[in-house]
Formats: sequence, C-alpha cells, structure tokens
Amino acid sequence: MNAMGERLRRWRLVLGGDAAETTGVSLGGRDAAMDGALGALYGKGGKGGGRSGDRSAGLGASAPSVARWLGDIRTYFPSSVVQVMQRDAIERIGLSALLLEPEMLEAVEADVHLVGTLLSLNKAMPETTRETARAVVRKVVEELEKRLSTRTRATVTGALDRSARISRPRHRDIDWDRTIRANLKNYLPEYGTVVPERLIGYGHAGQSVKKDVILCVDQSGSMAASVVYASVFGAVLASMRSISTRLVVFDTAVVDLTEQLDDPVDVLFGTQLGGGTDINRALAYCQSQITRPTDTVVVLISDLYEGGIRDEMLKRVAAMKASGTQFVTLLALSDEGAPAYDHAHAEALAALGAPAFACTPDLFPDVMAAAIERRPLPIPDMAVRQ
Repeated sequence: MNAMGERLRRWRLVLGGDAAETTGVSLGGRDAAMDGALGALYGKGGKGGGRSGDRSAGLGASAPSVARWLGDIRTYFPSSVVQVMQRDAIERIGLSALLLEPEMLEAVEADVHLVGTLLSLNKAMPETTRETARAVVRKVVEELEKRLSTRTRATVTGALDRSARISRPRHRDIDWDRTIRANLKNYLPEYGTVVPERLIGYGHAGQSVKKDVILCVDQSGSMAASVVYASVFGAVLASMRSISTRLVVFDTAVVDLTEQLDDPVDVLFGTQLGGGTDINRALAYCQSQITRPTDTVVVLISDLYEGGIRDEMLKRVAAMKASGTQFVTLLALSDEGAPAYDHAHAEALAALGAPAFACTPDLFPDVMAAAIERRPLPIPDMAVRQ
C-alpha cells in the first residue's frame, strides 16, 4: 500500500462507519475486526456518541459480549491503547458494574486505573469476586514495586547517608573529597598540602532510625491513582530500617494503615475511595504522631479541596514547619499531571513555604531525598510557588 493509501486507511479507522463513502476505503480482515472493536465502544451503538460514524455495534451490558470485546482489543491494540479503551468503557457502558464478576476481571488489562476502580467498588464486591480482585490488584502492585523500589531505596539511602555527615569523624569515617574541598582556603603552597581545619565525614548508619516519614493521603475519588502509588511507596519506605514510615489516609475520617504496610495490597483494600475531605483533621492526627520534629518529613497528598476548617489547616502546617518538620504538598502522585485542585489553598500553602505541585512516581524519590537533606525540592515549573 502506498503512502496515500495508508493515510486513507488510518483516516477510515479513525472516522468509522460511513467514512467509507468519503475515503473510498473499505476494510477487511484484521482492519475490519479493529474497526468493529472501536465501533462497539465509540460508535452510536456503544452509547458513547463520540465518533462521527454510524457504527451499529454495541456492548450494551452483556457480560459475554464485553468479555469477547476485551479479548479482541487485547489482540488488536497495544497495552497502552487497551488501558485507555478500558477506561472509556468504564465511563460509557458501565463496565465498572460488570467488574464485580470474576470472569470479567480475568479478561481485563490490569493497570493503576483499574485498581482505582476496583477499590471504589470494594464495599459492593461479592465474596466470589474478592479473591480475583485481590489477585488483579496484587499483579499491578508487584509490577509497580519492581519498577520503583530499587531507585527509591538507593536515592533515599544516599540522602540519609549525606544527612548523617558529622564534623568530628573518626579517621575511617572521613569523607576526604568533601573535606579537601571545604578546606581549600587553607592550602599551603610551600608544602603542597591542605590544612584540614574542618573534617567532614559520615555518621554510622547502623540500624537506628534516622528519619520519620508520614504520608498523609487524601482518599477522595479523584485521588485514586495517588492512593495506589502512595501505598506502594509507603511499603518500600517501610522496608527500610533507617526510616520510620507511617501511612495515614483520610476523607472526613482518618485511618492509620501503618500496621498493614508490609503488604500494600492490604493497605489498598483498607482504603475507601470517595466521600468528603477533612484535611485539617488528618493533619491534626499526623501532628500528634510527631515526636522528633527536626527529623520528620510530612507528605500531604491531596487536591486541597478542604471540607474542614481552612484556617486551622494552615495554622497546623505553619506550626509543623516552625517546629522544624519538613512539609511537602503534592497535588497528585501519578503520571497524569496536576488534577483540578483548590488554587486558593495551594497559594496559601506556598506562602507558608510549602509549595504545592503534582509529582510523578519517577520524581518522588528525588523529592523525598531533597526533603530528607533539607535542601530545595525539585519542583516542576508548573508548581504553585510563593
């Protein structure tokens, strides 16, 4: 097929149904099957109304037809496209209700968004589906841990080591590179040497806890992906002996899931997505758990739509920062960028020196390392700054 023919073929797939009359292209074989899968979801029969063609196929609410469709799209499209189509199916045809059936769960492509949907259905999930749902969630969690854990541990461990440098190290603990650079002003050219007035070294890592980290996570419905990633990172941090990690989730109530951090799947099924938001109450609880302010990092993950007492929330943040606690505000912890958020609250927090920004999972280890070392955070350009 020449270049013009390939372009027409692609436009035919994009436009759908009656486009054959304008493009002059008819589809067969694999292309026809792909067109049918797209039409079932996006055509008029798919209840979406999002395409211009008159595709008459539809998924309706039939579990067998949806199961076949899920198999078809996994055959014809790459995983990234499959996940987008599944998300659209949840919105357009009520796929979320069908996910309560075990055979449907076995057919879907598991990703972070699917986990969020399953968690939102948790309370309505029948026992016959629960174990299958846990298996789907565990698969996604294990993939995320594999992707994120090594770099997180290495980055955070490096930050802990650097923050533990001491000025009176024993000979074997001296960091000679930093010591020499810190004492270059004391160079004696006649002797060709540096007089080290100040020694810089590393403290013993040992097994003692160096930092306390509190992850305070908004579990309102819009924060589903952030809850998933925060649970995974919480489990990774909790596995490090030099960090004491606490995971707190909240809506209008506050739940401490720290005891379940050894299994992030248990953590996720301990959350309940949806409901209101009371950030002030959640921060009050976190504040009560701080015993070593100057060695504590509090990470608030929320879109900042506060249903509680705004002024009290801001006073708590100011008080924690005044005591020496490092306070980090993330509008989201996901790959999707900044969600809709309360701009007034974000600006108020920025004025307190706690700028709010969306953080990708790949950036999160660097954010934690900077907070631990008490240096400027690697804030994206779009962040709400003072």
